[in-house]
Amino acid sequence: MAAKPKLYYFNGRGRMESIRWLLAAAGVEFEEEFIETKEHYEKLQKDGCLLFGQVPLVEIDGMMLTQTRAILSYLAAKYNLYGKDLKERVRIDMYTDGTLDLMIMIARAAFQPPKEKEENYAEIMKKAKTRYFPTFEKILKDHGEDFLVGNKFSWADIQLLEAILMVEELDAPVLSDFPLLKAFKTRISNIPTIKKFLQHGSQRKPPPDSHYVEVVRTVLQF
Repeated sequence: MAAKPKLYYFNGRGRMESIRWLLAAAGVEFEEEFIETKEHYEKLQKDGCLLFGQVPLVEIDGMMLTQTRAILSYLAAKYNLYGKDLKERVRIDMYTDGTLDLMIMIARAAFQPPKEKEENYAEIMKKAKTRYFPTFEKILKDHGEDFLVGNKFSWADIQLLEAILMVEELDAPVLSDFPLLKAFKTRISNIPTIKKFLQHGSQRKPPPDSHYVEVVRTVLQF
């Protein structure tokens, strides 16, 4: 039996969370090693595990993979969640790049002072409502299918649901003006592997708290 993928990151969302989502959606069990100290992080660097000195790091198929986008692309292709041809893949890439932009804005805001954080959250909500969600509502309306690309479950669907749930943590009724996205959320959330990941006790991480922020700041020294 092949070894389970092993994920090296902080005990929180950050750039690893989309990787957790993708593996969980593919029904793949994985192990995690949490970085809690500067010494642990430095050891990974000294051991040559971090290509550019950064996490996330995923150990899989005899490789030590870094760089979030590269990891996600590899996993999507490996588990048949990356479309059937180049045209479908480039659409998946466009959609996932868009949702990743939105999620990174939310993740970065957690590290800002309270006043700046609230201002940034307000700007994020404005962009979600006027740029990102209208775009995906139109995509779903134009092709009239259950999934974003090729009418087949893909990485794009997984990451859009992740982004929706992150935005809903800031504003629960945000989908009230987007009926197709609301239906999409319900549909994707009920896929068995996704439903399992959304249940309490899974490896899905909660929103960042002060402890997570402090650990990351201490280890990365910023």
